[in-house]
Amino acid sequence: MATPAEVDRAYWREVLTAGGSTAIPRWTLTPRPGVAEHATRLPPMSESPESGAAESALLAAHAAVLAALSGEREVVTGYVTGGQVLPCRLVAGPGPWRELLQDAHRVGSELLAHSDVDIEALARELDVAAWPFETEFDPTGDGGDLAATTVLRFGVTPSDDGPVLRLRYRTDVLDADAATRIAGYHLTALAQIAADPDAPRDGQGLLSPDELRFQIDGLAGPRRELPDARFHELFEQRAAAHPDAVAVVHGDDSWTYRELNARANRIGRALLARGLAPEDAVAVVTERNLDWAASVVAVLKAGGAYLPIEPHFPADRIATTLSQAGCRLVLTETGSTDTLDAALQELPGTRALLVGDACREAHDDTDLGLEIGPDRLAYIYFTSGSTGRPKGAMCEHAGMVNHLYAKIDDLGIGEGQVVAQTAPQCFDISLWQLVSALLVGGRTVIVEQERILDVARFVDRIAERRVNVLQLVPSYLEVVLSYLDAHPRELPDLHCVSTTGEALKKELTTRWFAARPGIRLANAYGLTETSDDTNHEVMDRAPDRDRVPLGPPVNNVHLYVVDENLAPVPLGAPGEIVFSGVCVGRGYVNDPERTRAAFTADPHRPGERLYRSGDHGRWLPEGKLEFLGRRDTQVKIRGFRIEIGEIENTLLRVPGVRDGAVVVAERADRSRHLVAFYSGPETIDVDVLRERLGASLPVYMVPAAFHFREALPLTANGKIDTKALTALAADLGTAETGHTAPGTPTEVRLATAFATVLGVGADEIGREDHFFDRGGSSLSAVKLAIAMERIVSLKDITAHPVLADLAALVDSRSASTTEQLERTP
Repeated sequence: MATPAEVDRAYWREVLTAGGSTAIPRWTLTPRPGVAEHATRLPPMSESPESGAAESALLAAHAAVLAALSGEREVVTGYVTGGQVLPCRLVAGPGPWRELLQDAHRVGSELLAHSDVDIEALARELDVAAWPFETEFDPTGDGGDLAATTVLRFGVTPSDDGPVLRLRYRTDVLDADAATRIAGYHLTALAQIAADPDAPRDGQGLLSPDELRFQIDGLAGPRRELPDARFHELFEQRAAAHPDAVAVVHGDDSWTYRELNARANRIGRALLARGLAPEDAVAVVTERNLDWAASVVAVLKAGGAYLPIEPHFPADRIATTLSQAGCRLVLTETGSTDTLDAALQELPGTRALLVGDACREAHDDTDLGLEIGPDRLAYIYFTSGSTGRPKGAMCEHAGMVNHLYAKIDDLGIGEGQVVAQTAPQCFDISLWQLVSALLVGGRTVIVEQERILDVARFVDRIAERRVNVLQLVPSYLEVVLSYLDAHPRELPDLHCVSTTGEALKKELTTRWFAARPGIRLANAYGLTETSDDTNHEVMDRAPDRDRVPLGPPVNNVHLYVVDENLAPVPLGAPGEIVFSGVCVGRGYVNDPERTRAAFTADPHRPGERLYRSGDHGRWLPEGKLEFLGRRDTQVKIRGFRIEIGEIENTLLRVPGVRDGAVVVAERADRSRHLVAFYSGPETIDVDVLRERLGASLPVYMVPAAFHFREALPLTANGKIDTKALTALAADLGTAETGHTAPGTPTEVRLATAFATVLGVGADEIGREDHFFDRGGSSLSAVKLAIAMERIVSLKDITAHPVLADLAALVDSRSASTTEQLERTP
């Protein structure tokens, strides 16, 4: 039988190893060293605060407040008793208050029974860390000064007028308003306990009416009156006002406003002649060129819903997208129909129309003049889906126009301004890049993909075309900045660069403003389901915080940070980011189940739709949003939104794959790539795996590396251990692989460049290493070309990804040049 001392040690081992001290939100714009106190009268209590029942109620209320502030069910605080602070762990579950009261009573009794323990000595004896408490519960209110690690102490002291709730807090973490709010949460919790201890705790919020009103209305984007017109109507007004101004440029070709409008009108009438009905989806399968621009405008003019599809997508992917959208008309061009033709064989009810043929038909080129309301469907963008089936987000004209004006206002797009169009068609940001300038008499420059993949030519194009506004994913911005560091040049016309699609690191903003102090940097955040970006953080210097904020909501956008019941959480607390207002789309096309899961009625604004993003964040004291991560398996790689589940489902369909999992690995340069693990009877050739996945997934969703395991690691509950696989992916990226060392000087130089770009040691690169099998991507290949000072191109690396082959190509060119020079008289 265990002795009392052994029982005590077992108890404390469990408590000490249960978890860390619960953190509370930082909320002050003017941090200063010191301690302050907030005191307020407690309402009448049925028992004195010193009684056991009253103390349990106080502890339960404190636990509920900590759960709300931290976003965690299980909370840990310091319990002040007997002159010392003991770790106190409670679970603020979803049940009634009575359950939390009983838990508080049990825990309080256990702590009192151990009040004489030397907690620090015991922690050393048990080889566990002592608690760095952020919060403390002091039932008697006489616990003395705050420790250095303590942010907040909650206690009750008697007075002639009755018991007083006292909060002592550090002024470098909280301001007086935050302390007042936290005290109010305690009072509200105590009132709810007294009113009905059997009421469900989760169904009752802690926020005051004033704070709730502030979060619903005070933190919304600024009110902006929008014109009662759709995008294409506003564009038509501009075309009438200055018809001969250049509207869109691609390569050496350009169209004026008159030419673009006339061509879009002819295409629109060709669509109507083929029976296009209001809100019918029209797929546009073209390269990013002038005909693409005309086709987008034409679909909107004709009352259809624009559905972008990249011509290089696999036939299976195109067929699935067309089928899911119920699409019967496809606009395409000669040279973009190979995979489309294969897809259409599976869809006999869907017809293709060449843009050139539509324009050659005898259609009038005047404006169509159809009546299209703001709530009509404007476009459908398909994103990755966790079930293996993509989902098509539907957005309406009002949301589209609101977003375009947010870009115009916040990024400074005006008449005569030039906006670069750089994003692929399937990426929702491609739309505002294409058409925002056309609302204000500006110009769109479509930058060719091959130019984007050659950073020197890309920078040349931005300078030559006098681009004023540019948007890039942060990983590519870093490539551009590195190139400019090595090849300095002025970009006098560029005044704003927007980033989106990936987390923008503070380090990159610091580098940017050190190199280009006169060019603003905008961190943009939003989702396809919310008509693209909903937040802009426009900066003229690096932020003071360690993280770059997402910024405040843009015009007419309502954004809340909520708990699982859609109730706003306390200011500064983590929660799910949800959206309301004009930005919220209609749902997912022909997918009522997934629509119901993500779209609902706004409980705070009757008649409005609300979208649950699945993103987690929190409000900052400046009224800006901070991103904290995803709650599910969705990730972003180079700006593309990817559901890991879709890739895993595709991997599991490969013959010979028994189990599979995909994780995200990060290189030393912080770039991210997908790594797949699989098990089965035997290994499968990497090229076969890549080909099978590439047959139905876009290139950006095909993992960079595949690893065979006889069995995948499992968690205690039998699920695949993705944390272990993520750690393994990182180890595999730096593991010794038993290779042949580079031999020639060119091979050695290439190995050094491979290692730098891939974030591994130079001695880990062998002459037979395959750049893409080692985790390389198209973006890292661009970085490799820069590192090699452009003696190899992206095309070279793609065609010769094995180090020895690439080195041989470089040497053959060098030999050819030498021979040519020797022959020159």
